[in-house]
Amino acid sequence: MKLNIAIDGPSAAGKSTIARRLARECDYIHLDTGAMYRCIAYKALNQGIALDDEAALGSLIDQTEIRLTPQGQVFLDGEEMKDKIRSDAVSMAASQVSSWKIVRQKLVERQQKMARDKGVVMDGRDIGTVVLPDAEIKIFLTASPQARAQRRFLENQQKGISSDYQQLVAEIAQRDKQDTERVNSPLRQAEDAVGIDTSEMTIDEVVAAIQRLVEEKMKEGSHD
Repeated sequence: MKLNIAIDGPSAAGKSTIARRLARECDYIHLDTGAMYRCIAYKALNQGIALDDEAALGSLIDQTEIRLTPQGQVFLDGEEMKDKIRSDAVSMAASQVSSWKIVRQKLVERQQKMARDKGVVMDGRDIGTVVLPDAEIKIFLTASPQARAQRRFLENQQKGISSDYQQLVAEIAQRDKQDTERVNSPLRQAEDAVGIDTSEMTIDEVVAAIQRLVEEKMKEGSHD
C-alpha cells in the first residue's frame, strides 16, 4: 500500500529538503512542484517575457518540457537546471509567475498526472489544498522568518553565493506576503494538515516526525 504525501509551507521552510529525504526513506518519488514554477520563471526571464503577461506565460508553458526524475534532477527543455533555478531573483520571479490562474491550472494538471499512481512526496504551496486534496498525509511546515533567512544565508554561502542576511529576511517576508495574498491558490494550511514548526528542529527530527505519521496511517489502512 502506497500513499501520497503533500508537504506545504512558506519559502525556505525546508520543504524540498525534507521531501527529498522522506522520499528516500519511504522509497517514494519526490516531485518538487516549486521547481516547475521556477523553470517557467527562469525561461520567462531569459526570453524577456513580462512576468505580468498571463497569456504569454500560458503560451510559454505549452512550449515547455519540464521533467522531474526520481533522483531529484530537474530538466527544462532537456537541459538539467541544477542551481540555475535556485537564485533569489528566480525565486521572487517564481512567486510572481505562480500567482496567475492559467499558469497554476496548466502546471497543476501536470502535477496531478504525476501523482496518479501514488507513492509520491510532493511539496509546494498548495499541494494539500489544491493539487492533491485527497492526499493521505498532509504536512504544513513553517519556521520563523529569521530561521528561514539564516538557512538560506548558509545555503548560499555553501554555494559561493554572496547574500545579505537582513535582505534575505525582507525578501522572505515579501515572498510570504505574495504567496498568502494572491487570489489564485494562496498559501494556507489545509484543515486536515499536521502543522510542524521547524525553527528549532533538525532535518532528521522533522523527517522522523513525518515518518511516524506515515506509519500510523499505514497501520490504519491495514485495519480497514
